[in-house]
Amino acid sequence: MIAPLSDTMAAMKAPGTGIPQRVPPGISAMPRRPAPAWFEELYARYNRKTYLGTDPVQFLSRYPDIRDREMAALIASSFALGRVAHILASVEKVLAPMQPGPRSFLDRASARTLRSTYAGFKHRFFDADCLVAFLRGAQKMLRLHGSLNAAFVKGLGPDCDTILPALERFAAEINNGCGSLVPSPARGSACKRLNLFLRWMVRSDEIDPGGWKGVPASKLIVPLDTHLFRIARRMGFTRRKSADIRTALEVTAAFRRIRPDDPVRYDFSLTRLGIMPRP
Repeated sequence: MIAPLSDTMAAMKAPGTGIPQRVPPGISAMPRRPAPAWFEELYARYNRKTYLGTDPVQFLSRYPDIRDREMAALIASSFALGRVAHILASVEKVLAPMQPGPRSFLDRASARTLRSTYAGFKHRFFDADCLVAFLRGAQKMLRLHGSLNAAFVKGLGPDCDTILPALERFAAEINNGCGSLVPSPARGSACKRLNLFLRWMVRSDEIDPGGWKGVPASKLIVPLDTHLFRIARRMGFTRRKSADIRTALEVTAAFRRIRPDDPVRYDFSLTRLGIMPRP
């Protein structure tokens, strides 16, 4: 019998961390992994607009035009590291000058305009030079392919089990010298932020606005960060010791056994466990 989610959450949280400390009641009695019903209860509780204020995906609701939305999503996800308040503030600093929308702004912005607009920008170890290189890389991709969606789909073959080949190509093309702001799975990175971007643009529910075509949700890879990595280890989804791309694929495969059509379905809900207080 599955333990109530409230009991499971309480047992999972180590004091002051929100990180799993021991195997929760109920999970220890299961065959290694929680039953799908547990995840669905978690999804029903947390995958709601009520919790958008704790996540940079909130910025996407400003942009009904998919051309603006995909660029806003790339920006918001790329700076999704660190404290939530700092992430939201940094993303706002990048998006606010992009009037009337990110796509039209980038279509006409020169390198000089970008340097002037974002002079003094800083988010953790990413400075204005890094941001401008990143935006210039996006500009080149948009001019070559017409959209980020079209650029990504060109790397996705019909025989690909996951989006990994397309992710590698996309990351290499857009990097443009901006370093770790756009990491590469070819170098072992789990690419949490790029996979977060893809989750937002491919899936469509109360949290993820979607809008992209030609990328099946079934081929997405979980946005694996330290928090989700520890939860995955506690749940028996991986025994690996580093949160790299191999681990991300292994954890994705575990979720795919639960939801073959949508392996990243529970990502937002699981990350709320470490952010939100117990209801």
